[in-house]
Amino acid sequence: MDKRLMFIFKRRSIRRYKPIPVSSEDIKALLEAGMAAPSANNMKPWHFIVITERERLNKLSEIHPYAEMLREATLCIAVCGDPKISPKYWVQDCSAATENILIAAANLGLGAVWLGCHPREERKKPIKEFLGIPQDIEILSLIAVGHPAEEKEPRTQFNPSRVHYENW
Repeated sequence: MDKRLMFIFKRRSIRRYKPIPVSSEDIKALLEAGMAAPSANNMKPWHFIVITERERLNKLSEIHPYAEMLREATLCIAVCGDPKISPKYWVQDCSAATENILIAAANLGLGAVWLGCHPREERKKPIKEFLGIPQDIEILSLIAVGHPAEEKEPRTQFNPSRVHYENW
């Protein structure tokens, strides 16, 4: 494992959190990281919804079938995209923003996990309704964030059999 890349290897899916709020400063840093993501033609089709109210986090944990950890998380960031701005690349752009937020969270000493929404209509529709997302805006992901109550060792999942040089 290349030590120079430890900032990436320590990004792990964390699903257990301490009941400590994420600071406003850290929330802003996470959003700045998300908005620093690469974007096709620099269109930046993303929008972010910050959810910190306990009742709303609990409700989201009921709406998304794999979001039970939102009952412990003190922050959720919904990553949304505007297909009118970037019809072909909003998914890639918002995925890059999601990953930037996950890496930033790990490097701020926070834990986070990506909860997929797109392209599952049965997930997107009730979440969009609950969060008041306009019809013409899409939701890509929810990111549960908090102070970790579990530790996972940094890791790489490098598999040389998946690497091909010059051609397949």
